[in-house]
Amino acid sequence: MKKIEFSKDAKAAIVSRIRRYFETELDQPIGALPAEFLLDFFAEEIGAHYYNQGLRDAHAALSKKMEDLAEDIYLLERDEKNKAAGA
Repeated sequence: MKKIEFSKDAKAAIVSRIRRYFETELDQPIGALPAEFLLDFFAEEIGAHYYNQGLRDAHAALSKKMEDLAEDIYLLERDEKNKAAGA
């Protein structure tokens, strides 16, 4: 799997949210650099789990759409018995 990377702006926004979480939920301030290291750690250690779940969710959604499409195509079929009798 390719390494998970964020744009500079996205990474800054995520780091800001991590810092805010530590301050509001844990009453523990955290610096920008430790928050960035924490983000990198989570991306490397558990990012694949989220990525794989996203793939499974996408596969399930696509499979459902394909089933719906197959049903729609089936409904378009014509009764061959009536067609042969009318010919």
